[in-house]
Amino acid sequence: MSVKLDHFDTEILRAVHTDGRLTINDLSARIGLSPSPTARRLRHLEEIGIISGYAALINEATLGFGVTVFVSVQLDKQVDETLASFEAAIATFPQVVDCWLMTGTRDYLLRVATTGLEEFERFLVGRLTKVRGVASIESSIPLRRVKAGLGRIV
Repeated sequence: MSVKLDHFDTEILRAVHTDGRLTINDLSARIGLSPSPTARRLRHLEEIGIISGYAALINEATLGFGVTVFVSVQLDKQVDETLASFEAAIATFPQVVDCWLMTGTRDYLLRVATTGLEEFERFLVGRLTKVRGVASIESSIPLRRVKAGLGRIV
């Protein structure tokens, strides 16, 4: 679904993308529109699902989770039952921050956050390899993040 946004809608998205805690008055001043139409537009963007929620950005490293590992997983079969079983297991692992079902040679891509390589090894050997249906796993450790974003606006 593609939605046509005008200048004010785009500016609202940019503003709340940068600071989701803006008051309606601050938001309206920032985009150059009075508070009532700004509130209506914001509510409309929420109702049609363009804005799906608000959240705080968490610094994982400050919490002690300084090692990120990207893990590609291939399942032994791509059937509904195996996919559902894998996804249910992944949902219980706090180390898995993000999980995507992929096309290509691997079935899933995970972003795992741990306190260090020792915790990652315990997670990998003690939990992930024991999930029913996992055929192979490939891990990659990023050296540094080059670009980060929350979502594309334009």
